Amino acid sequence: MTAVTLKEVAERAGVSRSAVSRTFTDGASVSESMRRKVEKAAKELGYTPNALASSLTTGRTHLIGLVSNNFHNPIFLEVFDLFTRGLQERGLRPLLVNLSDETDPEQSVNMLRQYSVDGVVVASSTLTPEFSSAFKQAGLPVVHSFGRHTSTPDVHVVGIDNVECGRMAVKELVRLGYKHIAFMGGPVTATSTQDRLQGFTSEAKKHKQIKFSHSFAQSYSFEAGRKEMLRLLNREPAAAYFCGDDVLSIGALSAITESGLNVPNDIGLLGLNDMEMSGWENIGLTTLRQPISQIVSSSIELIVAMLDDPKRFPEARLFPCSIVSRRTLRQQ
Repeated sequence: MTAVTLKEVAERAGVSRSAVSRTFTDGASVSESMRRKVEKAAKELGYTPNALASSLTTGRTHLIGLVSNNFHNPIFLEVFDLFTRGLQERGLRPLLVNLSDETDPEQSVNMLRQYSVDGVVVASSTLTPEFSSAFKQAGLPVVHSFGRHTSTPDVHVVGIDNVECGRMAVKELVRLGYKHIAFMGGPVTATSTQDRLQGFTSEAKKHKQIKFSHSFAQSYSFEAGRKEMLRLLNREPAAAYFCGDDVLSIGALSAITESGLNVPNDIGLLGLNDMEMSGWENIGLTTLRQPISQIVSSSIELIVAMLDDPKRFPEARLFPCSIVSRRTLRQQ
């Protein structure tokens, strides 16, 4: 079955092809009676406008580059689901770009320019601010979701205060009576790891009665968390760990239980994100909940606004985290 053409719709409606084209072009001038006539003919024929052809007329592809670099982390299944649905509901089309192990933004910038995207969302807590700034310098509207907070951002940044999350973790562990605590971060180069460690260390130093330390996993993944915890168990392990991500915590949980120890009786675990898996009955991870849906919605709101006003002044939007108590920390 061949696709219905614009010419056939025009003939059925008794109008010009340009009238049909204007009817299906956002913002184009067309009378209400003309619109009804064209839409009726299109429905009868089963016509669907060609988005690519429309982009040649409007200069817009409605493509939004959705860039990330941590596909090993299950939390991004939720992130991508929210982003793709949210963009599609606004008539935009997400173009997913996998930047795993990528450190130079030039290749990504060139790729997205080739696809003529209208804007870019960098969805990553590990990529540096300079990475998202590269898209701005290339003339592309950009929002950095889950990015590093600053009071003077170069691009729009939407996320959480990772330094404050580090502080919150220490306060909760101290409140529960732990005397020996540790931070197990993700990759040492990740901005989120650096900021969470900064908050953890600065708060821990205020409590003279506790002993604290830190270490890093190779990535934000189950295997990396498991491997690092197995290494730590061969030394003098802490009584409780703030793992800078739920997936690290679940990897650590696997290592601890396999070693014959109990969580939380022998070692306590506190995560960050509150991904769906963390609440599963066989895991029950106590964690800091990151309001992912609000971050995604706010990011989409900003990228849509930038399509109309590319020079919109950059802003940083912060969302607070909260503690979700389950079973991996002892209770008072």
